[in-house]
Amino acid sequence: KFGERAGLKQTATTCNRVADIAHTSVHCYGRPNQTAWLSGAPRNIDTSCLTWEGQQFQGKRAIVEKLSSLPFTKIAHSITAQDHQPTPDCCILSMVVGQLKVDDDPIMGFHQSFILKNINDAWVCTNDTFRLAIHNFG
Repeated sequence: KFGERAGLKQTATTCNRVADIAHTSVHCYGRPNQTAWLSGAPRNIDTSCLTWEGQQFQGKRAIVEKLSSLPFTKIAHSITAQDHQPTPDCCILSMVVGQLKVDDDPIMGFHQSFILKNINDAWVCTNDTFRLAIHNFG
């Protein structure tokens, strides 16, 4: 029964509702120069996991420390595609593809996948993976 705790009923529109929730999360934390995205604070919990370019971090504090330590001061996102699916355990699996512009560096592609879970009527990110789309053919 997908999303009963989240107020979602299992209907033909469930996938549309899931997409709306996830889309809101992507745009809330992915706006250009958005401090909340860097802090991770509003959407992570103590059991959240982040894999950033192959490095793993667990817990809100470790995630905030990692994101706060990134070596840039300005960031702008351009989301080119996003896909969202309900999971059997009442979560939302999301994949986002886009471009980043940090400071004065060239634009870089990125891929991000994350899981949102409704806990106490709030959608939180329990798992998050992030990779720059940089290819080394050498």
